Amino acid sequence: MNFQRLIKSFGYAFQGIFSALKQQNMKIHVGSMLIVIIAGLLTGLSLLEWLIIIIVISLVIGAEMINSAIESVVDLASPKIHPLAKQAKDIAAGAVLIFAITSVIVGLLIFVPKWFNG
Repeated sequence: MNFQRLIKSFGYAFQGIFSALKQQNMKIHVGSMLIVIIAGLLTGLSLLEWLIIIIVISLVIGAEMINSAIESVVDLASPKIHPLAKQAKDIAAGAVLIFAITSVIVGLLIFVPKWFNG
């Protein structure tokens, strides 16, 4: 195993994360993540609830990063407006929306009973 190559690959991955953090939608997701983490700390979530929250947050942020990558590749491959390019971008954005809506539902299922049932 080439450790220099491995270290470089981690460097590229971190560059991708930092690049994604510059995107408007990613800033919204990270802001939401921070609010949920603070709410979780104040609410006193169980270990299982934290595991669920962490998985859901990771799925949303990961989906947003994949969406951004797809948009970049589509823009590179098809700089002009094309129906298939639009379709690819819309489908990727729709996938993120499904993850985000699901994360809100999961969050409500975890937090609302703790806040309003005692």
